[in-house]
Amino acid sequence: MSSTREIRRRIRSVKNIAKVTKAMEAVAASKMRRAQQQVLATRPYAEKSWEVLTFLARLRATNAAEQPLLQHRPVASIGLLLITADRGLAGAYNGNIIRTAANQVSKWAEEGKQVRVVTVGRKGRDWMLWYGQRWFWADFSGLTDRPSSSDISPIARSLIDEFTAGTFDAVHIAFTSFINTLRQEPTVFPLLPIEPAVPEVPMAADYIFEPDPRAILGEVLRGIVELQILQAVYESIASEQSARMVAMRNATDAANDLIGELTLSYNKARQEAITEELLDIVGGSAVLEKSRT
Repeated sequence: MSSTREIRRRIRSVKNIAKVTKAMEAVAASKMRRAQQQVLATRPYAEKSWEVLTFLARLRATNAAEQPLLQHRPVASIGLLLITADRGLAGAYNGNIIRTAANQVSKWAEEGKQVRVVTVGRKGRDWMLWYGQRWFWADFSGLTDRPSSSDISPIARSLIDEFTAGTFDAVHIAFTSFINTLRQEPTVFPLLPIEPAVPEVPMAADYIFEPDPRAILGEVLRGIVELQILQAVYESIASEQSARMVAMRNATDAANDLIGELTLSYNKARQEAITEELLDIVGGSAVLEKSRT
């Protein structure tokens, strides 16, 4: 059994770790609340805008077939936008989305498709540079915790330009969809080409567009594609902070449990030491009495 001094040293060390994880939990909880409010506030708008876009793509007056972002062609090359965190200590958050993306990339590669991965987040970038360098295309890491459309614009412009140039025949997004604080789901979402809505309801009458349908739909397509990427980043940030808060809470609980176990071991070791000292005293006293007689 370890000495009482060693056990006391371990207890102090674990207590310091518990203080750090408790502080990190508080910081993550604060960021998580802001991120959750942000993602829940923007999600209805992102979903409805995508619905409106797919509906407009069906209208005859928009000349949708002429739009580059609606062009379907045989898929030989796929671009994947992988969104991860810049930091660790978030439980299985990074591992789950990277594993999902890796499985999807391997599946596409087995089908004979050329895959190129664009990363957002240092964890995804580091994984690609270490394990999947042959798939790595570009990196846009270093986003803030509250990104805006200006932060996402270079990412969207790069993907759109590569798609319209024919470098990518399709573009997908791999991100973590926020469900609640305890549940986040890795998701791979097809972004380009944009699929027109399934005609579940009768088509509305065509509209008159000014200045012209091509210019209007072209701007709307680019804007809503950028919006979908921004929403995916918001979902990922909310998922990351939720996972980090839960991970730090679990770490704090584990540290407190370990402190209890170490305290029990310390008390046992201390009691054994006291008992040994008493036995030594009693034994010494008995020897002295025997020597006197």
